[in-house]
Amino acid sequence: MADEKKTAGVPVDAKRFAALADAYGSALHRWPQAEQAGARLFAETEQGRAILAAAGTLDGVLDQHRVKAPSRALHGAILAKAAAEVRQGRRSRLWWFGFGLAGVGLAGAVAGLALVTVVSPDMPSDHYVMDANATSFGDTSPDADQTEEDL
Repeated sequence: MADEKKTAGVPVDAKRFAALADAYGSALHRWPQAEQAGARLFAETEQGRAILAAAGTLDGVLDQHRVKAPSRALHGAILAKAAAEVRQGRRSRLWWFGFGLAGVGLAGAVAGLALVTVVSPDMPSDHYVMDANATSFGDTSPDADQTEEDL
């Protein structure tokens, strides 16, 4: 706001006037408020009138330009492409959702395994597993240690 008050009423040079005319056209009421007072002063000069006339010619050409409405085929193709993109987006979101659930399940399994490993102490089993060489009197395998005395 302070800049607008400083530049209000300041004369505009030809280069700045031409740049503003290129940007905003020949109608001074469309120009920035801060530039309008100085532009009105410059527009009264012969060079200013020439620049505004050229901008007015361009404005007229641009005002006459009309864009044709798209054909039904183009309209249908755009809608079909949009529908396909929406379906593809839904499908990819579903896949990412599945990957996310699998990741959460895997993370839960790893956390559970870590918890069981860390929390449960290594306790010796109080059950002896019988194998082929074991009897109720002890281990009879050839590599077993003879700890009992012979009678």
